[in-house]
Amino acid sequence: MAQTDGDLRRTPLYEAHKALGARMMPFAGWEMPVQYTSIIAEHRAVRSRAGLFDVSHLGRIRIEGPQAEPLLQRVLTVDVSRMAPGKARYSMLCREDGGILDDPVLYRLEADRFILVCNAISTRKVLDWLGTWNKSYGATLTDVTQETGALAFQGPRAAGHLAVLCTSTLNEMPPFTCVPARVAGLQGLVARTGYTGEDGFEIYLHVPGPLALWQVLMQHGMVPCGLGARDTLRLEAGFLLYGQDMDETVNPFEAGLERFVHLEKREFVGREALLVARDRPPERRMVGLVLVGPGVARSGYPILHQGWPVGRVTSGTYAPTLDVSIALGYVPPAVSSPGTRLEIDIRGRTAEAEVVSRPFYRREKFLPP
Repeated sequence: MAQTDGDLRRTPLYEAHKALGARMMPFAGWEMPVQYTSIIAEHRAVRSRAGLFDVSHLGRIRIEGPQAEPLLQRVLTVDVSRMAPGKARYSMLCREDGGILDDPVLYRLEADRFILVCNAISTRKVLDWLGTWNKSYGATLTDVTQETGALAFQGPRAAGHLAVLCTSTLNEMPPFTCVPARVAGLQGLVARTGYTGEDGFEIYLHVPGPLALWQVLMQHGMVPCGLGARDTLRLEAGFLLYGQDMDETVNPFEAGLERFVHLEKREFVGREALLVARDRPPERRMVGLVLVGPGVARSGYPILHQGWPVGRVTSGTYAPTLDVSIALGYVPPAVSSPGTRLEIDIRGRTAEAEVVSRPFYRREKFLPP
């Protein structure tokens, strides 16, 4: 995979992004496209039709061998033993104190072969963490990020567009499944997963496959989308961003991710701390906020209750689908119920906001503020 002159890495599609006039910027050690035309136009393309993203910056770790499942069962919060080959599952890696190290997606390819896809910002940390625990297991760990690439094809028309290029029957794939398949003649792994709140697929291929598939899809009139639209889409869908909405100082119960913690498992890293977190009243909870008036809440802005600081915004944006400004943030449980009125300090100006249930947007259905 090509490198920049500096410390930033480039995906296999870097030159294609530049040729399309994409605005590039550093993100988690990579030089990535933020937008091609406008964030709002790309956002609306995904909600109404389909959009194509380069997500090659995500970390991809192959875990193989007879001890692959026992290792993953030890370090992940979900029950890996319940995953059949061809299944995918969102999970978390937690420290012994319950803090979230990362929130990867695990793909089970075969009984003893897995792919773990983690956040770009966490790839080195996740590899080191797996390596530490693997000393007791001996599974084979391989970082395949540099030799592979990934495309996300998201939107209500994604399945129809991709079906004509794919050897598998995509409409029969349930959500959170994966299958080896040839797409436009290129062998890869097709997964019905995503990060936008829409139906769609993520396709993993060995280099130079991602560039070839990107070019084919562009020839079919697909809309290229950057990380700007990816962020507004995921926030409308209520998805958290690691390193911004959660990190090692946050446990899954505070973040509202307790359904991905399978405490019935006999033993996994952080279980004892998470049992305590489950039974102890939390000091803070992640909430969704909709601004009642004008203004956009940004990460770091103070959240107030009756003029007193009670928390900070972790993510905030204008939501194009809903035509309102939305935000995520942590507040004390006493002011976390839907309908509670709070304020956000926007550069010295107080903007009224209301706590709402998440997600803000559901496919084919809007949740009113």
